[in-house]
Amino acid sequence: MVAALFFYLFASVAIASAVMVISSRNPVHSVLFLILCFFNAAGLFILLGAEFLAMILVVVYVGAVAVLFLFVVMMLDVDFVQLRQGMLNYLPIGGTIGLIVLVELALVVGTWAISSEALTAAGAPSSGNVTNTEALGQILYTKYVYFFEAAGLVLLVAMIGAIVLTLRHKQGVKRQDVSVQVARNPATAMEVVKVKPGQGI
Repeated sequence: MVAALFFYLFASVAIASAVMVISSRNPVHSVLFLILCFFNAAGLFILLGAEFLAMILVVVYVGAVAVLFLFVVMMLDVDFVQLRQGMLNYLPIGGTIGLIVLVELALVVGTWAISSEALTAAGAPSSGNVTNTEALGQILYTKYVYFFEAAGLVLLVAMIGAIVLTLRHKQGVKRQDVSVQVARNPATAMEVVKVKPGQGI
C-alpha cells in the first residue's frame, strides 16, 4: 500500500513536471522542472529496486547535465522572442515530420508483443547474493566489455568534435606559446638600459 502510494506520487509529479518542461515560457524554469522530473524518475527507479540507475540519474543527469543546461541558458542570455520569429514558416515541415514519427510509434506499439519467456527471465533473481550494481558491473566488464569500450570511444570522439566545432579564436588575444617560452634566452628575455644620472627610465 505504501509502495503504491509513493509510486503514484512520484509518477504524477514526474508527468506534471515533464509537461511544465515543454510548456514553460522561461527556459530557466524549464530546466528546473527538468531537474524535478529527474528526481521523481529516480524515486521510481528506487521503488523498482534499481538503485544504481537512480544514483546515475541523480549524479550524472541532475548533477552534471541539467546544471550545465541551466548555466548555459543563464550565461548565454538568448533572446528567445527573436528565435521564435519565423517559426510558422517551418510549421508544415515540422508537422509532417511529427506525423511520420507518430505513425511509426503507432506501428511499433501496435505490433509489439512480449513473450512469456522474456517476462520470466526479467523477473528471475540473479545468481548469488549480489546487489544490482555488482551484477551490472559483472555483465558490463565481462560479457559486454567491448561494446562498453566502444561506447566510451564514441562519446570521446563526440566530445572532441563538439570542442573543435565550437572553438573560435578571437583576434588580438594573447595566448601562451610553450615553444617560444622554452626557446627564450637572456638576449631575448632581458634588455639593458643605461640611465643617465638625474633621469628616470
